[in-house]
Order: sequence, then C-alpha cells, then structure tokens
Amino acid sequence: MRCGFCLPACPTYRETGLEQASPRGRIALMKAVADGIIEPDTAFADQMNLCLGCRACETACPAGVQYGRVLEQARAGIALREPSSRIVRGLRKLFFEHLFPHQHRLRMLGWGLALYRRSGLRWLVRRSGLMRLFPEHLREMEAVMPSASFKGVRERLGGILRPEGAPRGRVGLFRGCIMDVLFTETNCNTARLLVKAGYEVVIPDKQRCCGALHAHAGEEEAAKRLARDNIVAFRDAKVDWIVSNAGGCGAMLVEYVHHFQGDVLMEEDARWFSERVRDISQLVADGIDDLPLKRLEHRVTYQDSCHLRNGMRVTEPRDILRRMPGMTYVELFESDRCCGSAGIYNLTHPEMSKQILDEKMIHVKNTQADILVTSNPGCLLQMKWGIRRAGLEHRMRAVHLADLLMEAVE
Repeated sequence: MRCGFCLPACPTYRETGLEQASPRGRIALMKAVADGIIEPDTAFADQMNLCLGCRACETACPAGVQYGRVLEQARAGIALREPSSRIVRGLRKLFFEHLFPHQHRLRMLGWGLALYRRSGLRWLVRRSGLMRLFPEHLREMEAVMPSASFKGVRERLGGILRPEGAPRGRVGLFRGCIMDVLFTETNCNTARLLVKAGYEVVIPDKQRCCGALHAHAGEEEAAKRLARDNIVAFRDAKVDWIVSNAGGCGAMLVEYVHHFQGDVLMEEDARWFSERVRDISQLVADGIDDLPLKRLEHRVTYQDSCHLRNGMRVTEPRDILRRMPGMTYVELFESDRCCGSAGIYNLTHPEMSKQILDEKMIHVKNTQADILVTSNPGCLLQMKWGIRRAGLEHRMRAVHLADLLMEAVE
C-alpha cells in the first residue's frame, strides 16, 4: 500500500519528516530486503527499531494492513541475522530468558526495589550524588518510579474472590509480570472492582508473562512458549472472560490466535483464549450501574494506551469517565497519539521518546485537568515523567483508570 494515510498518524515520521521513518517507508524497506534489492544492514535495523510499534497506522489504514505483524516478522529476522555485541546478547538473555518469564524472580526484584526505597538507601544514593552518574532520563524516571512490592495480587487477595449473591460470570485476571511488581495495588483494585460489579474472580497461579516484549523484540519462539503456558493456565481455570488492565498485555493476548495459526495442536485453544480476552474497562462499562460510585469533583482527561486503542480497539474508558458522578471530562488533543513509552522505548530511544512526550505535555497542560487517566502501566509511568518534566506536579496527577474507579467506590 502506498496511499500515505499512515504518515500523519506516525509519531516518528512527524518528528523526523523522513519517509523511511514512516510505516509506508518501513514497509518499502522490508519489501526491498525480501526482494534482494538491499541488505538488512545496520541502517535497516535502526529504522525498524526506531518504530514505536504504536500501531496508529493500522487504525488510519483504509486497507487494513496489519503493520504490527509485519514489523514483528522484520525484527525477528533481524534478531536471527544481526550479530549483536556480547553485552547486548547478555542483556537480552538476562531479561527475556531469566527474568520476565519467572514470577518468583520478579518477586525478588520487587523485594530489592522495595528495600532500596524503604531502607534509606534511596535517600543515601541521591544525597551522595551517585545518581549524577546516570543519564538525565534515567534520573528523572527513577524519581517517579512507584513503590515495588514482593507480594502480588494473588498473595494479597487469594486465588479466588467471590461476589455477594450469584456471580454474573467467572473472570480470570491476567496479572502481568512488571504490572504485579510495580503496580500491585492496581491489580488488587482491578480484582475488587470486578467483584463489586458482580463477577467471580480467579487468579491462576501458573500464568506467566504475556510475551509482548519478547514478540516486539523478535523473540518469537520465547513469546510462543509463554503464550502456550498462559493458554493452558486459563483454560484449566474454566473462565468465561480473561481480563487485562494493561493495554500492551491485552493487545498481545488477543493476538495469541495469530501466533499459533496452522498449529494443529494449539490453534483451537489459542482461538478459545483470544476470543475471551477483555480489558477491565469493557466489563466495568457493562456493570458500572452496579458499582457504588461516590461523587469525585475533579476535572479529568484521558490519554489513550496505543495498544488498547489500536490493538484491542477499546474505547470504553472515555464513556466510564463521562458517567462517573461529579467528573468533568475534558478531551485531550491528539490523545490517540503515542506518549513515547512503547514498552521499553523510553529506555532504548530516550531522545525520541522525550520529543514525543514534551509535545504531548503541551496539550495535557492546555486541558487544565487535575487528573490525567490512562489504562496501561508503561503509559502511566511515562505520563508521570511528563508531568514532572512539565513542572505540573502540584497541579496534576496521573492515575490508572482502575485506581480512580476504586477511589470513587471507597
């Protein structure tokens, strides 16, 4: 496709003005590699990795080109072909094989982060000036990092939560990996909200990382191994719905059927799984009249999670905010444009991420809202970083939709 409808939707094209930094340009580069016209050299890899993977181009595309899938295939090819340095290979192995897939290891990481924050070590590190050894963006992000926990949602609330009266359905809560360490309270609030809305909630113990970071980085086989484990865990739990509160995870979960196309052993189970995936906002929107919401007198705005909007095609969060008692909802200009988080993009491409974020914060400031709501942990951290960079800490706070709803319930 060469129509160019994707160009104004693409953050990296808008920042650079370069055709090769657009979806159309990247597809042309991929085709040139496939046709043997160019080699998949470092310049090619750089352009594939510069993409945020926000998939806004898919929403803009009149022909329905599945750019995200093509991008993942390109990155998988790069991962197989490109000889990485020993340090890069070691880091990929550490995170993709030895950390994210193992919940108990993430718990240990959470314990270490909690100890760092509560023991006075954080104050000592800042006081000593050691933080000046790190790049500016890492120093700024460390300042907005939430408190970590070594007890996840299952450890806090148990494996099954039941509502009063007959349940309207049985919901499996997908707890995520980083989500359950850095945003445990949001996971707990998600479970409590579902119970308040009349659902029975089960939290399968054997679930694992969704595999999104692996898939986006070209680690296809690792992503499929994680997906296979999750499919088995939730199928064994006999749930009606599988609920996520992270747009990035949810978009990966609904794509499981794509990853197992043609697999005679897994395709049917993957389809069963993907058809049942819902975002928390979808179930809450259906049962919001049953929630005992109190009035919260706030002016709120909403920043879309790219994968929630462009991957899952979910728009319910706005409807929920408009229906909450006492809320004054203000639409954010270009709220559907990526905030620059994009998984770990703000770590791998900090300058581009900051450019996108700083422009976003101009529009956020213009809303004059006192609460900025989003539905994805990466977006939430990015918006907290943006509020700090824009000097709005005393005028505004960023919260997850589930946490705001729980404030109104309580």
